[in-house]
Amino acid sequence: MRYEKRGHAAYVTLDRPEVLNAMDLAMHEELAGIWDDFEADDEMWVAVLTGAGDRAFSVGQDLKEVAARDAEGTARPSTFGSRGKPGWPRLTERFSLAKPVIARVNGYALGGGFELALACDLVIAAEHAEFGLPEARLGLIPGAGGVFRLTRQLPYRTAMGLLITGRRLPARQALEYGLVNDVVPAGRLDECVDAWVTDVLSCAPLSVRAIKEAAQTSATLPLERAFATRYVWEERRMHSADAVEGPRAFAEKRPPRWLGR
Repeated sequence: MRYEKRGHAAYVTLDRPEVLNAMDLAMHEELAGIWDDFEADDEMWVAVLTGAGDRAFSVGQDLKEVAARDAEGTARPSTFGSRGKPGWPRLTERFSLAKPVIARVNGYALGGGFELALACDLVIAAEHAEFGLPEARLGLIPGAGGVFRLTRQLPYRTAMGLLITGRRLPARQALEYGLVNDVVPAGRLDECVDAWVTDVLSCAPLSVRAIKEAAQTSATLPLERAFATRYVWEERRMHSADAVEGPRAFAEKRPPRWLGR
């Protein structure tokens, strides 16, 4: 893993390009520590998650490691979720993470790699990117949320068509389906991601967290109940200095100075 902090943005890189950023148990352990740090650091307002190299975001679980553990007799049957496994809770199960995460997809996003992207809030992809959940072809299931998130983020039959065939989805088609926010030539990927980061950071960080929390929490609620629900980050935002700073900066015709509190 590589973990860098630049201003208010954190950059998290899956750094095994020689195996298309396949995720082994050591990587999951490292990632858990990184997400813990990102969540706890008040100066970090947004994260960018990507894969090293120009061939893959991530092709998911390191199946060679799985096969080796099976041969050794140290593997356990797997199902939905990562509880009890190294790196829990993984990003796909950090349901209370209110800070936004942007996926920078620079190639294959397959299996667990696609599931990571589905767990992010924004997805920016290079034109050569491909998405897919091939688990059914391997006797597995998309247990890191692919079954659940894909059927929520796509029309049901479109999602099922991908889930029970293992077919791949080109970046442009993913854009048409609304699974990604932008698709650009590979040479413009960083420029495009930077523009999204800049726009997110131009917003009040507590407003962004309150909006993300409310959007996720209310997704399955009746509208009346969604309005009546109390949201932790909205409670913080409404009583924050930034809630005063925004209107004041507008009235004074100057850029706001966000404090994140």
